Amino acid sequence: MRESFEELARRAEAESLSYEQYLLELAERECQSRRENRIAKLLRQSRLPLEKDLASFDLKRLPTKAARSFRTLLDGAFLDRCENLLVFGKSGSGKTHLLCALGQELARLGRSVCFRTCSLLVQELLIAKRDLKLSRHLKSLSRFDALIIDDIGYVQQSREEMEVLFTLLAERYERGSVLLTSNLPFSQWEVIFKDPMTTAAAIDRLVHHSVILELNISSYRLEAAKRSKQKQDEDAA
Repeated sequence: MRESFEELARRAEAESLSYEQYLLELAERECQSRRENRIAKLLRQSRLPLEKDLASFDLKRLPTKAARSFRTLLDGAFLDRCENLLVFGKSGSGKTHLLCALGQELARLGRSVCFRTCSLLVQELLIAKRDLKLSRHLKSLSRFDALIIDDIGYVQQSREEMEVLFTLLAERYERGSVLLTSNLPFSQWEVIFKDPMTTAAAIDRLVHHSVILELNISSYRLEAAKRSKQKQDEDAA
């Protein structure tokens, strides 16, 4: 308001606007500024890689069913239902990009988002456990509407790492949404959680209220490399 009131006052006088119209536009600018500042803060706190946005993701590459399901998530209503989003696919299929793009759209709706790679998240949890602050750290993560865990299973955890990861998933069960990517199907998750019972319990909590996207598509990076090589061959010819 401080930045705009004089400019708007001069324009209101020149255009013979009423006091009500002047105050309305001034208040609208203030509200817009607050929205933009809040979104900037949410994106900063999320630690999302901002280059992986929706504009730079080719949704046409997705299977029809996956693309349709993804579009239904953009309004953020699934967060109100504490539903999880589980994205499976081979390396390079765009899993991380897709979740980062969704996370940014959710932040622009005013939702709080936290992005971590699984390996980094587990190390944070282990440090908190060592310092006898695990419950405090879990509580701080619970404040986020969406917790994005990237590449679960990419690095095989030790039993101690598995335990803190399971504790986190159990803590968020029906309390907050977990969005994760994995290159391993459920049938191979025992390498993550080390024993059948814990594996089944983890999967059960994640799947109970969830949307599952399977990206059965080729590697985007491999396709880009092939196009680059083809162009080089054509230029050389």
